[in-house]
Amino acid sequence: MNLKEGCSLLLKIRRPVVPFVLNTSKILQPKQESISDGTGNRLRESDVLKRLKQERDITVALEYFKSISNSEAFKHSQLTYQAMIEKLGEEKLMDCVQYLLHQMKLEGISCSEEIFINVIDSYCRAGAAEQALKTFYRIQDFGCKPTVKIYNHLLDALLNENRFQIINPIYNNMKKDGIELNVFTYNILLKALCKNNRVDAAHKLLVEMSNKGCPPDAVSYTTIVSTLCRLGKVNQARELAIGFAPVVPVYNALINGLCRENKIQDAFLLIDEMLNRGICPNVVTYTTVINALCDVGAVMLSLVVLAQMFVRGFHPNIHTFTSLLKGFFIRGEVYEALQVWNWIIREGCQPNIVAYNTLIHGLCSNENPSRALSIFNRMEENGCLPNVRTYAILIDCFSKSGDLEAATETWNRMIDSSCHPNVVVYTCMVDVLCRHSMFNQGQCLIENMSLENCQPNTVTFNAFIKGLCSNGRIAWAMKVFDEMERQGCLPNITTYNELLDGLYGEGNVREASMLVEEMSEKDIEMNLATYNTIINGLCRVGIMEEVLQVLGKMVVKGIKPDSITFNTIIHGYCKRGQVKTAVQLMDGMIAEGCRPDLVTYTSVIHGLCEWFGLEEAMVFLNRMMNEGLSPNVATWNVLVSCYFRKTVSLRSIHLLEYVLGTA
Repeated sequence: MNLKEGCSLLLKIRRPVVPFVLNTSKILQPKQESISDGTGNRLRESDVLKRLKQERDITVALEYFKSISNSEAFKHSQLTYQAMIEKLGEEKLMDCVQYLLHQMKLEGISCSEEIFINVIDSYCRAGAAEQALKTFYRIQDFGCKPTVKIYNHLLDALLNENRFQIINPIYNNMKKDGIELNVFTYNILLKALCKNNRVDAAHKLLVEMSNKGCPPDAVSYTTIVSTLCRLGKVNQARELAIGFAPVVPVYNALINGLCRENKIQDAFLLIDEMLNRGICPNVVTYTTVINALCDVGAVMLSLVVLAQMFVRGFHPNIHTFTSLLKGFFIRGEVYEALQVWNWIIREGCQPNIVAYNTLIHGLCSNENPSRALSIFNRMEENGCLPNVRTYAILIDCFSKSGDLEAATETWNRMIDSSCHPNVVVYTCMVDVLCRHSMFNQGQCLIENMSLENCQPNTVTFNAFIKGLCSNGRIAWAMKVFDEMERQGCLPNITTYNELLDGLYGEGNVREASMLVEEMSEKDIEMNLATYNTIINGLCRVGIMEEVLQVLGKMVVKGIKPDSITFNTIIHGYCKRGQVKTAVQLMDGMIAEGCRPDLVTYTSVIHGLCEWFGLEEAMVFLNRMMNEGLSPNVATWNVLVSCYFRKTVSLRSIHLLEYVLGTA
C-alpha cells in the first residue's frame, strides 16, 4: 500500500545513449554499385527503410541504423535519414535528431522539405517551439530552402505554444523572402489573432486575403465566427456570417455559440434556417445540440433530436453517444447510461478515451467505483490506453471516499505505465493522505511536484492546509501558508476560510482577527462561508457582541445570511442562556425569507430545557411539528435528558425532606 519512492515518481522514458557515433570515413568513397551487409546478402535502400519503419523499439532501430552506417554494407540516403529522424521525433528525442541533421550535412546529403517539416513538427510535439525556430534559422546550413509549407508548420508550432510575439516577425520575414502566402498561412495567422482575441485584426486579414487573390475558405470564416461566439458576441457573429456564402461549419459554429449561452431554442431555429436555405445539417450540428441538451439534463429532448438525426439519414458518432452518456449520468440514471454504452458497442463504434473517461467519471460520480475500476481494467485490452485524466478521475473518487489503498494502487499503476501525474492527480493524492493524517507523506509529495516540473497550485496547498486544520495542526498549516506565498502561489478565499476555521477551532481569536485584517489589506472579498466561519468561531468562545457586528458588516456587503448563519447565532445565544434573544432571532429568520429548520428548533428546545424547563420546550416541539418538521434523534435526546434531570432533581428533594423530617 506504500507509495513508490521519490525516484519512481519520475517519468521513465527509455532513451538510447547519446551521442551515438556514426562512421564518416566513407564520405569520400565513391558510390558502390553492389552493397553487402557482410554476410553476402545485398542491402537495398527499400530493405533498410522497411526494417526501420517496422521496428517498434527505438533503441533497436537506432542500433540497426548505427551498425549499417559504421560498416561498409550500406550508405545512408536522404530517405533512410528521414525514416530515422521521424522515429526519433515521435519519441521526442530531439538531441538525436539534431545529431542526425549534422551528420547529413557532413555526408553532403541535403535536407528535404519533408525532413525539415518533420523536425519542426517533432519540436512542436515536444513543446519546444523555440528550438524549432532556432533550427529554422539554420535551414541554409542543411542545404534546404525555406518554403511556404515549412513556414506554415513553423507558424503552427509557435501558435500551439501561444508565442504570439514571434509570429508577426516570422510573417514579415516571409514577405521579405518573397514567399507567397497561401490559404493555410492566412488561416494560421487568423487563428493566432483569434486566440489572442484580436477579432478586428483578423477581420482586416480576411480583407487582405481577398485583395491578394487568396479567397478565404470555410476554415477562415469558421475561425472568426467561432471566436466571436466564444467571446459571447453571437449576434455579431451572425451579422458577419450574412456577408459570405453560408457553409455548414459556420452554421455549426453559430449553433455552438447559441448552445453555450443556453439559447437552445434559437439553435433549433438556426437548423430550420439551414434547411430552408438548402444547407443540410451534419452529424456535428446535431451532436452540438444533443450535447447542449444533455448538459442541462434534458436527455429526453436530446433523444428527440437523435430521432430527427436518424430520419435525415445521419448515424451518431462516438461524440454523440458520449454526450448521451454524460446526460444520463448527470440525471443519476446509471442503468440508462450503461444501455447507451452497450449501444455504442453494438453499433461497432469504437469508444475513444473521452468516452471511457465519461463512463468512468459517471460511475464514480454515482457511487459505483467498483464498476468504474472494472471498466478501467478492460480499457487497454479494448485498444484504448488510459490517460492522465482517467487516473485523475479514479484517484479523485478514491480520495473523496477516503480509500487510501485504492488511491495508492491506482497511483502506482499510473507511474508503472509511464503516465506522468499532473497537478490534479497530485492534489487528489495529497487530499487522501491528509484524510488519513499522513501529513509527512503529503508534504513529501508536494515537494516532489517541483522536482517533477509540476508546480503545486492553490488547490493543492488548500487540500494540505485543510487536512492540517481539521487535525488541529494549525501551527503547521500557518507555515504551509507562508511557504505557499514564498513559492508565488497566491492564497484564495478558500485558503483563508480553512485557516480561520482552524484558528477559531482552537480558540485563537487574536490570530484569526489578524488574518481577517490581512484579507482586507489584500482586497480579498469575504464570502458567505467566510462570514459563517467567523460567526461560528466567535460563538464558540461566546463573544456574541462581536457576532452582531460581523452580521451587520455581512448585510452591508450585500451578502444574505443563510440558515447556517442564523442557526449558528441562535445556538450561541442558547448556550449563554439568552434564549429569548434566540427566539426573537428565529422569528427574524422568517422575515429574511429563511425558514427555521430542524437544527434551529433543536437548538431552541435545548436552550429552553437548560435554562427554563420542559414545559416551555414542549411548546416549541409542538410548533415544530405543526410546521411539518419531525424531531430527530438529537431532538428527542435533548427532551429525554431534560425529563430525567428534572425527575432526578425532584426525587433528591423528596429524599432530603424525608431525611430532615426523621431527624
